[in-house]
Amino acid sequence: MKQIVPTTGSVLSMALVSSFSAGALAAEAGFIEDTTATLQARNYYFSRDFSDIVGANRQSKAEEWAQGFILNVKSGYTQGPVGFGVDVIGLLGLKLDSGPDRVNTGLLPVKDDGRAANDYSRLEAALKVRYSKTEIKVGELQPNVPVLAFSDIRLLPPSYQGASISSSEINGLTLQGGHLNSTSLRNEAGDEKMQAMLGHVPQRQVSSDGFNFAGGDYAFNDKRSSVSAWYGQLEDIYNQRFLGLKHSQPTGDWILGANIGYYDSREDGKKLLGNIDNQAFFSLLSAKRGGHTFYVGYQGMFGDSAFPRVFANISPLGNEVPTYEFASTDERSWQARYDYDFAALGVPGLTSTVRYISGNNVDTGKGFEGKDRERDLDLGYVVQSGSLKGVGVRVRNAMARSNYRSDIDENRLILSYTWTLL
Repeated sequence: MKQIVPTTGSVLSMALVSSFSAGALAAEAGFIEDTTATLQARNYYFSRDFSDIVGANRQSKAEEWAQGFILNVKSGYTQGPVGFGVDVIGLLGLKLDSGPDRVNTGLLPVKDDGRAANDYSRLEAALKVRYSKTEIKVGELQPNVPVLAFSDIRLLPPSYQGASISSSEINGLTLQGGHLNSTSLRNEAGDEKMQAMLGHVPQRQVSSDGFNFAGGDYAFNDKRSSVSAWYGQLEDIYNQRFLGLKHSQPTGDWILGANIGYYDSREDGKKLLGNIDNQAFFSLLSAKRGGHTFYVGYQGMFGDSAFPRVFANISPLGNEVPTYEFASTDERSWQARYDYDFAALGVPGLTSTVRYISGNNVDTGKGFEGKDRERDLDLGYVVQSGSLKGVGVRVRNAMARSNYRSDIDENRLILSYTWTLL
């Protein structure tokens, strides 16, 4: 098995262990008593066929099968006005099936010889300090904010190394900020500097020394409404501002919802990727009644650039899905989606989604208008009782077509189960 990579987080975890004697831990009611620990097993099959390859990569198919394990341990806090604790995350990925002509699914690392690694693993920690309703973390982090969304969409989740602060001292208001100096990608064991994506194109030629973020969310109207304001900066590449509004309104037998957001992005500092100019607007409206939920969404890209983000993350854009992003230069896109929860028919745990997105007006830079479309089908079930209670299965089929990027036919099969250890 591949040796666990010793990084900043693992050194921190060893220091924390050595700093607390067994007697001291036992004396701190809350540090141990409030500790939680879970272990998730995730079996992931991923297949993506490129029926009309566009670009330098001529690989016609990405298909792999892997087994992952995700350990999350979150301690309580020591007693006193200032409480101390530690969070630990352990990740292990095992190759079940791959081939040199089928790599780059995002499930497994690719070695220098072009083959997928047999396994990869990490064990990292974060020290946390709490005073009142304010918490500081240093070490391994998994932030989830509009300018850096948590994208756990493959075998193992990504993480970052740095420091963050979160405060909820004012009722309804949550403020957060942080500095991240490196990342561990979803299919890598080590740490590396952060890079950017513009639209769907990774910009691997340059790296940033850090990512900074700050912002807040304010919930009101009995928590049915919230507003958000955020700032993100991938140093020397781009900076980004975000404003958002979410609202949920019961109306008779219906629950109406709205998710509206606006991003403004520009080049930053040394302009390592040149000038960046993107303004992105999205709106996703919903109507729920019983087991039925209907969605309609609009998303528009404005300016001279595609939407920027940290590689290889998703974003909270309303029309972004794991296959296509609909975030190319000047793109306009519409979405129609329907979800059904079969609990309404007496089958709890069974859910389904069908979604269609169509985009056009893309500035391809090649003298023609870019167009793309995607159809997604998702079916998920979590066993509700018996010896297999808690076992989840999800099936996803996607068909994506474009006249300026590769067509994709995609299938995913994900089996998962989580043990509660503490």
